[in-house]
Amino acid sequence: MVTRLDYDRVAMISRFRQFWTKVISPIANLLLRLGVSADAVTLVGTIGVSAGALIFFPRGHLWLGVVVITCFVFSDLIDGYMARTSGTSSKWGSFLDSTLDRLGDGAVFGGLVLYYAGSAGHSRWMAAVTLWALVMGATTSYARAKAESLGLQASGGLAERSDRLVSVLVIAFFSDVLNLPILLKIVLWAIAIASTITVVQRAVSVRKQVLADPTNARLGTPTAPNPAAADPSTANPTAPNPSAPNPTAPNPTSDGSVARSAEHKTPGPDTPPTTS
Repeated sequence: MVTRLDYDRVAMISRFRQFWTKVISPIANLLLRLGVSADAVTLVGTIGVSAGALIFFPRGHLWLGVVVITCFVFSDLIDGYMARTSGTSSKWGSFLDSTLDRLGDGAVFGGLVLYYAGSAGHSRWMAAVTLWALVMGATTSYARAKAESLGLQASGGLAERSDRLVSVLVIAFFSDVLNLPILLKIVLWAIAIASTITVVQRAVSVRKQVLADPTNARLGTPTAPNPAAADPSTANPTAPNPSAPNPTAPNPTSDGSVARSAEHKTPGPDTPPTTS
């Protein structure tokens, strides 16, 4: 049943992207003809989302902030289409897009924190709940990025990035238009709790993967069953040292052969966050 639900969700997202790709393709093609890069669209989109959230939300203009944010959110589709169409998709573009997405998410929830902390929302308790949702959302994305940097998987969970962003924007809009602030409070509580559960789910998933493969549990260093095996020179004090020169042994380089040594690979740098 879970597999079926996951499949339906992926199919729904795919249809959503296909529909909006047809809508935004004329705009994207026009920008390409004007010489605008996909990276520039990504940057402008993030600035627009952040400005809409940090300017309008703290003042209590929630519905207007949501409208401005929604207009710039579609830049996430436009820049991807532009990169694919122009053949400029790259690791740098993917890194920039993911990094700026996190800044946009932080601005949205940060704007709501300022709203509740200020005179418009006037609720320090809800400011704390919103901040909790912000931190847990960022931790959710980081958990996935860190797991993937270690060769593990930590995707899925109760509340992914798209779930958090769409729900908070939609409810914030109707909460302000209908003058029902309780709606936004409920959804922020739900996001905070669901994000916390998602972090736990991903941590448990990574833990299970590590326990299922103990040889992959350490960072770049093979597991030695005992200290003696780890250091052959100390396994038997009376045994000859294989690394010491042996006058009776033939010179390994006298016949033109090349001595080989095992390559020791060190783990790559730690590279932590989507898109969820």
